[in-house]
Amino acid sequence: MKIDRLIQIRTNDLKPAKGRLLLSEPFMGDYYFGRAVILLAEHNADGSFGLILNKPVSKLLNEVTEDFPGVEVPLYLGGPVDSNRLFFIHTLGDQIHDSVEVIKGLFWGGNMEDMLELARLKKLTPENSRFFLGYAGWGANQMEEELKRNSWAITRATADIIFKTKSELLWKKLTRKLGSEYRLWDKFPVNPNLN
Repeated sequence: MKIDRLIQIRTNDLKPAKGRLLLSEPFMGDYYFGRAVILLAEHNADGSFGLILNKPVSKLLNEVTEDFPGVEVPLYLGGPVDSNRLFFIHTLGDQIHDSVEVIKGLFWGGNMEDMLELARLKKLTPENSRFFLGYAGWGANQMEEELKRNSWAITRATADIIFKTKSELLWKKLTRKLGSEYRLWDKFPVNPNLN
């Protein structure tokens, strides 16, 4: 079966929206976006803001910043924009002032002082918070153009899927749930030249 045919059979009808997940098509070879799962934390007429969920870096949070001593939670590559800034999602709700609920029980951002206080109290864990270097961003209409080119499939998110699925399995697990039209996505080799 030709690669073009694999892309053309897509029938996913979900639209991008805050709280949805973007799954990159399997042929995207980009360092940041190859087999990426991106949580859309914001999507409106001005553009989109998202965080790549399945690209852990080789260091823990406490190894890259002195602000979080003793906080041994993984650090993730959030995207190519502002890669020297720290972003976070969490399930801590009202404990973090000014955070935005993306979907039921899952929040992004908020007051960093609240996060630092919870860190001092040793209440930040990999089960309730995730930190990212940088983010993925799209300007007005940019995502719609990428969707027309079949660069992404869209699915729904839950806090459990995000926090309880191993990052190396997340893309494969979610593409399998998309339905039979996507059944070949996870079968395609990461590097077809080595096949």
